[in-house]
Amino acid sequence: MANILTTGALLSAPTKTPSFFARLLRAHAESNRQRATRVVEQYVADHGLQRLSDNAERQIGQLIAKAGK
Repeated sequence: MANILTTGALLSAPTKTPSFFARLLRAHAESNRQRATRVVEQYVADHGLQRLSDNAERQIGQLIAKAGK
């Protein structure tokens, strides 16, 4: 018992793996993030933007909302 407490072995024990639901939720969130990134990249490429104006940001927000449906 003393060896565990002094060496820190208890603190380095492997953690429990995430549940199936947690992994599914994480994968879904990552998919949504990638889709939003693609929408923004496509908008910027189509419009040849160097800087984002307020109007461009508003339109990108609307495109992302539509892409999420």
